[in-house]
Amino acid sequence: MKFKSTLVGAALAAGLTLAAGIAQAGDKIRIATEGAYAPFNMVDASGELVGFDVDIARAICDEMKADCEIVAQDWDGIIPGLRARKYDAIIASMSITEERLRVVDFSEPYYSNVLAFVAPKDKSLNTSKDGLKGLTIGAQRATIAGQQLEDVYGEVVNVKLYDTQDNAYLDLAAGRLDGLLSDKFPAYDWLQSKDGQGFEFKGADIDINDKIGIAVRKGDKLREKLDKALMAIVKDGTYDVINAKYFPFSIY
Repeated sequence: MKFKSTLVGAALAAGLTLAAGIAQAGDKIRIATEGAYAPFNMVDASGELVGFDVDIARAICDEMKADCEIVAQDWDGIIPGLRARKYDAIIASMSITEERLRVVDFSEPYYSNVLAFVAPKDKSLNTSKDGLKGLTIGAQRATIAGQQLEDVYGEVVNVKLYDTQDNAYLDLAAGRLDGLLSDKFPAYDWLQSKDGQGFEFKGADIDINDKIGIAVRKGDKLREKLDKALMAIVKDGTYDVINAKYFPFSIY
């Protein structure tokens, strides 16, 4: 989903420790997520990391019987942190891209993503390239949506990029944007919120064959264990239970 850049960023506060057994003596895994991408990963009122990504991480760790810890990490620094061995895997709605595959390995996809435009219900929005000409459209920086906005529409729209998805929503709600291009599933979650009630999806979904995977360091055999555990939770129905907690439709 997100097209993460590889700029160095500072780690945020550590998250929660997952209670599980140990697959092998000393088998401990540290997992990073962003903590600012509802409903996939966010921090709740008690300061704990929660969301779809976090629940998937928990389920995979339980299946592997591994002792796992989940920590929050700024988006821009999440791949550098993995390569610097601050943690062992990234479960943070990260898109599998050719650029990333040059520096990290990925598990099999654990969900698929499409893009969508969001705008006020009481305003029409022609989402064709000509229809968007001259408008101010926002997206989160260093994401697939941000890249799509710049590459496909950048020559006709005023592109405004944000460090977090939440800040993009704030400007949309405040009327500082004519529309927003976003990953559809987090936008769907925001549309259900009080702040999102006056907004809706506009136009057709943009399917760019975006697959979301778990990132590990190049050559790390942890990837094989993660794949096996992921397939197990899909097969036994655990994945479906987690999916239904957040969405009334399958995102697998």
